[in-house]
Amino acid sequence: MNTVTISEAKLYKLIMLSGIFFAALLVSNVISTKLFTIGSLTITAGIIAYPLTFLISDSISEVFGKTIAKKVVIIGLITNLIMIGFFYIAINLPAASYWPMQGEFESVLGAVPRMVAASLIAYFTSQLFDVHLFHKLKEKTGGKHLWIRNNGSTLASQLLDSTVFVFIAFYGVMELSALFVMIATQYVVKLVIALADTPFIYLTVKWLRNDDRKQTNKKEEIAHVS
Repeated sequence: MNTVTISEAKLYKLIMLSGIFFAALLVSNVISTKLFTIGSLTITAGIIAYPLTFLISDSISEVFGKTIAKKVVIIGLITNLIMIGFFYIAINLPAASYWPMQGEFESVLGAVPRMVAASLIAYFTSQLFDVHLFHKLKEKTGGKHLWIRNNGSTLASQLLDSTVFVFIAFYGVMELSALFVMIATQYVVKLVIALADTPFIYLTVKWLRNDDRKQTNKKEEIAHVS
Protein backbone atom coordinates (compact mmCIF):
# COMPACT_ATOMS: atom_id res chain seq x y z
CA MET A 1 0.00 0.00 0.00
CA ASN A 2 1.34 3.45 -0.99
CA THR A 3 1.35 6.06 1.76
CA VAL A 4 1.04 9.74 0.88
CA THR A 5 2.38 12.26 3.38
CA ILE A 6 0.54 15.59 3.39
CA SER A 7 1.57 18.62 5.42
CA GLU A 8 -0.96 20.20 7.77
CA ALA A 9 -1.23 23.30 5.57
CA LYS A 10 -1.78 21.18 2.46
CA LEU A 11 -4.36 19.02 4.25
CA TYR A 12 -6.24 22.19 5.19
CA LYS A 13 -6.30 23.23 1.53
CA LEU A 14 -7.55 19.79 0.48
CA ILE A 15 -10.36 19.97 3.05
CA MET A 16 -11.25 23.49 1.90
CA LEU A 17 -11.38 22.49 -1.77
CA SER A 18 -13.38 19.36 -0.97
CA GLY A 19 -15.87 21.46 1.00
CA ILE A 20 -16.31 23.83 -1.94
CA PHE A 21 -16.72 20.79 -4.24
CA PHE A 22 -19.52 19.37 -2.07
CA ALA A 23 -21.19 22.79 -1.71
CA ALA A 24 -21.16 23.40 -5.49
CA LEU A 25 -22.47 19.90 -6.13
CA LEU A 26 -25.37 20.13 -3.67
CA VAL A 27 -26.28 23.70 -4.62
CA SER A 28 -26.30 22.82 -8.33
CA ASN A 29 -28.78 20.00 -7.70
CA VAL A 30 -31.15 22.30 -5.81
CA ILE A 31 -31.02 25.29 -8.17
CA SER A 32 -31.32 23.10 -11.28
CA THR A 33 -35.09 23.23 -10.81
CA LYS A 34 -34.95 26.77 -12.23
CA LEU A 35 -34.65 27.33 -15.97
CA PHE A 36 -33.35 30.55 -17.51
CA THR A 37 -32.72 31.73 -21.05
CA ILE A 38 -29.74 33.21 -22.87
CA GLY A 39 -31.02 34.34 -26.24
CA SER A 40 -32.79 31.29 -27.64
CA LEU A 41 -31.05 28.86 -25.27
CA THR A 42 -32.90 27.47 -22.25
CA ILE A 43 -30.55 26.30 -19.50
CA THR A 44 -30.87 25.04 -15.94
CA ALA A 45 -29.54 27.33 -13.21
CA GLY A 46 -27.34 24.47 -12.00
CA ILE A 47 -24.92 25.35 -14.79
CA ILE A 48 -23.56 28.25 -12.72
CA ALA A 49 -22.28 25.93 -9.96
CA TYR A 50 -21.79 22.44 -11.38
CA PRO A 51 -18.78 23.12 -13.67
CA LEU A 52 -16.85 24.21 -10.57
CA THR A 53 -16.83 20.57 -9.43
CA PHE A 54 -14.77 19.55 -12.47
CA LEU A 55 -12.26 22.35 -11.90
CA ILE A 56 -11.81 21.22 -8.31
CA SER A 57 -11.63 17.49 -9.07
CA ASP A 58 -8.98 18.17 -11.73
CA SER A 59 -6.98 20.32 -9.28
CA ILE A 60 -7.15 17.59 -6.64
CA SER A 61 -6.18 14.97 -9.24
CA GLU A 62 -3.18 17.01 -10.33
CA VAL A 63 -1.76 17.63 -6.85
CA PHE A 64 -3.04 14.80 -4.64
CA GLY A 65 -3.46 11.99 -7.16
CA LYS A 66 -6.12 9.75 -8.63
CA THR A 67 -7.04 7.86 -5.45
CA ILE A 68 -7.87 10.94 -3.38
CA ALA A 69 -9.78 12.52 -6.29
CA LYS A 70 -11.92 9.38 -6.61
CA LYS A 71 -12.62 9.39 -2.87
CA VAL A 72 -13.82 13.00 -3.10
CA VAL A 73 -16.17 11.98 -5.94
CA ILE A 74 -17.53 9.04 -3.92
CA ILE A 75 -18.07 11.20 -0.83
CA GLY A 76 -19.87 13.67 -3.11
CA LEU A 77 -22.30 10.91 -4.10
CA ILE A 78 -22.86 10.05 -0.43
CA THR A 79 -23.54 13.69 0.50
CA ASN A 80 -26.04 13.86 -2.37
CA LEU A 81 -27.88 10.81 -1.07
CA ILE A 82 -27.91 12.23 2.47
CA MET A 83 -29.31 15.53 1.18
CA ILE A 84 -32.05 13.74 -0.76
CA GLY A 85 -32.92 11.71 2.33
CA PHE A 86 -33.31 14.84 4.46
CA PHE A 87 -35.36 16.51 1.72
CA TYR A 88 -37.71 13.51 1.66
CA ILE A 89 -38.14 13.62 5.45
CA ALA A 90 -38.70 17.40 5.46
CA ILE A 91 -41.28 17.21 2.66
CA ASN A 92 -43.26 14.53 4.47
CA LEU A 93 -43.32 16.27 7.85
CA PRO A 94 -46.87 17.49 8.57
CA ALA A 95 -47.04 21.15 7.53
CA ALA A 96 -48.38 23.74 9.96
CA SER A 97 -51.98 24.64 9.16
CA TYR A 98 -51.12 28.35 8.80
CA TRP A 99 -48.10 27.73 6.49
CA PRO A 100 -49.15 28.06 2.82
CA MET A 101 -45.83 27.11 1.18
CA GLN A 102 -45.99 23.28 1.21
CA GLY A 103 -46.69 23.05 -2.52
CA GLU A 104 -43.82 25.37 -3.41
CA PHE A 105 -41.53 23.56 -0.97
CA GLU A 106 -42.29 20.22 -2.65
CA SER A 107 -41.90 21.62 -6.16
CA VAL A 108 -38.38 22.88 -5.40
CA LEU A 109 -37.02 20.04 -3.25
CA GLY A 110 -39.16 17.07 -4.27
CA ALA A 111 -37.70 16.15 -7.66
CA VAL A 112 -39.29 13.05 -9.17
CA PRO A 113 -37.30 9.82 -8.64
CA ARG A 114 -36.35 9.56 -12.32
CA MET A 115 -34.76 13.02 -12.27
CA VAL A 116 -32.90 12.23 -9.06
CA ALA A 117 -31.61 8.95 -10.51
CA ALA A 118 -30.54 10.72 -13.71
CA SER A 119 -28.66 13.36 -11.75
CA LEU A 120 -26.85 10.89 -9.48
CA ILE A 121 -25.87 8.47 -12.26
CA ALA A 122 -24.71 11.29 -14.55
CA TYR A 123 -22.66 12.86 -11.76
CA PHE A 124 -20.98 9.64 -10.66
CA THR A 125 -20.13 8.29 -14.12
CA SER A 126 -18.90 11.61 -15.53
CA GLN A 127 -16.80 12.53 -12.49
CA LEU A 128 -15.08 9.13 -12.30
CA PHE A 129 -14.49 9.28 -16.06
CA ASP A 130 -13.03 12.77 -15.65
CA VAL A 131 -10.54 11.58 -13.02
CA HIS A 132 -9.58 8.53 -15.13
CA LEU A 133 -9.11 10.49 -18.37
CA PHE A 134 -7.23 13.30 -16.59
CA HIS A 135 -4.57 10.85 -15.42
CA LYS A 136 -4.41 9.07 -18.78
CA LEU A 137 -3.69 12.41 -20.43
CA LYS A 138 -1.18 13.24 -17.71
CA GLU A 139 0.70 10.02 -18.55
CA LYS A 140 0.55 10.76 -22.28
CA THR A 141 1.93 14.29 -21.83
CA GLY A 142 4.56 13.29 -19.29
CA GLY A 143 3.07 15.55 -16.65
CA LYS A 144 3.34 18.62 -18.91
CA HIS A 145 0.63 20.82 -20.45
CA LEU A 146 -1.89 20.94 -17.61
CA TRP A 147 -4.32 22.81 -19.87
CA ILE A 148 -4.55 19.81 -22.22
CA ARG A 149 -5.57 17.31 -19.56
CA ASN A 150 -7.82 19.81 -17.79
CA ASN A 151 -9.74 20.79 -20.91
CA GLY A 152 -9.60 17.36 -22.52
CA SER A 153 -10.94 15.48 -19.51
CA THR A 154 -13.51 18.14 -18.62
CA LEU A 155 -14.92 18.54 -22.12
CA ALA A 156 -15.27 14.78 -22.59
CA SER A 157 -16.78 14.17 -19.15
CA GLN A 158 -19.20 17.11 -19.46
CA LEU A 159 -20.49 15.63 -22.72
CA LEU A 160 -20.94 12.29 -20.96
CA ASP A 161 -22.70 14.03 -18.05
CA SER A 162 -25.18 15.85 -20.30
CA THR A 163 -25.88 12.77 -22.42
CA VAL A 164 -26.45 10.40 -19.50
CA PHE A 165 -28.64 12.88 -17.61
CA VAL A 166 -30.85 13.86 -20.55
CA PHE A 167 -31.41 10.29 -21.76
CA ILE A 168 -32.21 8.88 -18.32
CA ALA A 169 -34.41 11.83 -17.36
CA PHE A 170 -36.30 12.40 -20.61
CA TYR A 171 -36.03 9.34 -22.90
CA GLY A 172 -39.53 8.23 -23.86
CA VAL A 173 -40.98 11.53 -22.63
CA MET A 174 -39.56 13.76 -25.37
CA GLU A 175 -38.77 13.13 -29.02
CA LEU A 176 -35.25 11.90 -29.78
CA SER A 177 -34.44 15.03 -31.80
CA ALA A 178 -35.42 17.20 -28.83
CA LEU A 179 -33.10 15.21 -26.58
CA PHE A 180 -30.12 15.86 -28.86
CA VAL A 181 -30.96 19.58 -28.99
CA MET A 182 -31.07 19.67 -25.19
CA ILE A 183 -27.72 17.86 -24.93
CA ALA A 184 -26.12 20.18 -27.49
CA THR A 185 -27.48 23.29 -25.75
CA GLN A 186 -26.15 22.25 -22.35
CA TYR A 187 -22.83 21.18 -23.80
CA VAL A 188 -22.17 24.44 -25.64
CA VAL A 189 -22.54 26.38 -22.39
CA LYS A 190 -20.42 23.86 -20.47
CA LEU A 191 -17.76 24.02 -23.20
CA VAL A 192 -17.47 27.81 -22.90
CA ILE A 193 -17.23 27.59 -19.11
CA ALA A 194 -14.66 24.76 -19.27
CA LEU A 195 -12.39 26.75 -21.59
CA ALA A 196 -12.78 29.87 -19.45
CA ASP A 197 -11.67 28.06 -16.28
CA THR A 198 -8.20 27.19 -17.64
CA PRO A 199 -6.40 30.10 -15.89
CA PHE A 200 -8.13 29.19 -12.64
CA ILE A 201 -6.83 25.62 -12.56
CA TYR A 202 -3.28 26.96 -12.95
CA LEU A 203 -3.89 29.37 -10.06
CA THR A 204 -5.45 26.64 -7.91
CA VAL A 205 -2.65 24.15 -8.55
CA LYS A 206 -0.04 26.84 -7.85
CA TRP A 207 -1.80 27.67 -4.57
CA LEU A 208 -1.89 24.01 -3.57
CA ARG A 209 1.81 23.54 -4.34
CA ASN A 210 3.05 26.66 -2.56
CA ASP A 211 3.79 24.68 0.60
CA ASP A 212 5.92 22.21 -1.38
CA ARG A 213 8.01 25.07 -2.76
CA LYS A 214 8.41 26.66 0.67
CA GLN A 215 9.46 23.32 2.15
CA THR A 216 12.00 22.79 -0.65
CA ASN A 217 13.43 26.29 -0.15
CA LYS A 218 13.65 25.69 3.59
CA LYS A 219 15.57 22.44 3.06
CA GLU A 220 17.95 24.21 0.66
CA GLU A 221 18.59 26.93 3.26
CA ILE A 222 19.31 24.34 5.94
CA ALA A 223 21.68 22.48 3.62
CA HIS A 224 23.45 25.75 2.76
CA VAL A 225 23.94 26.64 6.44
CA SER A 226 25.27 23.15 7.15
